[in-house]
Amino acid sequence: MAASAGFDLEAFHERAVRTASHEDVSEMRDLLCDTLREHGVDPRVDDAGNVRAARGSSDPDTHLVLNTHIDTVPPHVPYERDGETVRGRGACDAKGPLAALVAAFLACDPGDGRVTLAVTPDEEVLSTGAAHLAFGSEGSDDEPLRADGYVVGEPTGSDVCTAAKGRFQGTVTLGGVAAHAAEPDSGTNAVAALEAVLGAVRTFDEEHGPGVHESLGGPTLTPTLVEGGEATNQVPAACRLTLDRRSVPPETAAGFREALTDHLRSAVPEDVTVSFGLTDRPTPFLEAFATDADAPLVRTLCEAADAPTRPFSAATEASYFAADAPTVVFGPGVLADDEGAVAHAEREYVHLPAVRAAAEAVREALDALLG
Repeated sequence: MAASAGFDLEAFHERAVRTASHEDVSEMRDLLCDTLREHGVDPRVDDAGNVRAARGSSDPDTHLVLNTHIDTVPPHVPYERDGETVRGRGACDAKGPLAALVAAFLACDPGDGRVTLAVTPDEEVLSTGAAHLAFGSEGSDDEPLRADGYVVGEPTGSDVCTAAKGRFQGTVTLGGVAAHAAEPDSGTNAVAALEAVLGAVRTFDEEHGPGVHESLGGPTLTPTLVEGGEATNQVPAACRLTLDRRSVPPETAAGFREALTDHLRSAVPEDVTVSFGLTDRPTPFLEAFATDADAPLVRTLCEAADAPTRPFSAATEASYFAADAPTVVFGPGVLADDEGAVAHAEREYVHLPAVRAAAEAVREALDALLG
């Protein structure tokens, strides 16, 4: 990568993994900004805390965006290196992809095109940064990103991921009438009504679901948390069931809420009130997306990385960008291996040759698409 002479990918990755960013990303953001300035690029931090930097034409023929995040999940896991393997929090999620994207960003020749590096601060929590990039925010002068393609850095084993399921979360609330447990017929048992709700959850997709997606498979609807009752000798007047939804196109959060509410209402006894509400959050849910495998971005990156296409197994901020232009998820490292969890686990690691290879693949793809 002659064009990025002076950028030491391994040293940057080491400093990034050593820098804790599970509670506060300020130090990690400063490291990224200082690194870009050292290599002749002037970044800015926007109103949502995103780092934005660009190279190339201000009136480009083609504009591509490289996106990933600098926050990590807790707890911080200290940096360790064993030969070509680096362990520590963020090693693969997502400071390995970050190092690869920064290297490619600095090394590519944008020609008459433009490449933007856009790095978000809170992917692991609420994705307010990514939502700001994609949609803007009320009261902010920051313009939403608009591009011809997006590469979102996540640990994909350097496969080119063209689709991902979405994730919605909501709560079913059942209402009954409290009574003495010695006289149960004098009340309406909200917990007992949960039996009908669980049955309806199991039949929802068969009757109302979006069907099986060609690359993502079918959606899932999973009960994850239940609360109900206030006393052991009282007929419970309320029960709440939390549901985790992994969606596939073309299902939307609003469409899912409406269809599930109607389905549950038809299953629950008339003397029990039932409602379903999506969890309140300041940003849209990460919905499912799918990019055409024949899109030039996909074909070019596959060729550069000598990699197949496949779905990504986790919900991702790529969801926000895919409505604008072809979007892929790509990067070194894995979410899990044959021994178990890697990303978000105590044993998080990445192999440095994979980081270097991912950087070269993205650089090569950028040169082909922009130059």
